[in-house]
Amino acid sequence: MLSLADMLLRLGVAIVVGAIVGLERELMGKEAGIRTDLMVASGAAIFTIVGLTLPSVVQVGNLPDVVARNSGFLSVIGNIVVGIGFLGAGVILHEGKRVRSLTTAATVWVVASLGILSGMGLFAFAFLSAVGLDVILFFTRKIGVREIPE
Repeated sequence: MLSLADMLLRLGVAIVVGAIVGLERELMGKEAGIRTDLMVASGAAIFTIVGLTLPSVVQVGNLPDVVARNSGFLSVIGNIVVGIGFLGAGVILHEGKRVRSLTTAATVWVVASLGILSGMGLFAFAFLSAVGLDVILFFTRKIGVREIPE
């Protein structure tokens, strides 16, 4: 089972990677900024930690056997993906023929994956993914089309 220190470290990393992406969104004046992204990453990390810890908490018998026979705790991660999809859908706005905030919604979804990585203890991958996401957002903004012809 994870120690409290391990859990807090994983949560701390989730907060940092969520803030890295959220800061870029905040500076661009987007609907979901630093607070939203760090909350999404933190929540995803907490749920992932719960999913990883659950077999140890309810252990009856040999833990490796319990884990091997019951992968239901992994469904926690699948439910994070679906749940955040609904959250992101609430960010998307329709204005006539235009759809706005699709990138922000996608960013919220990706930030949840960063939280999952952090919750699993994959810190380097989470951090590099967050930085990479910011780089992608920055450079695609430079080449993006702002106006859609009527």
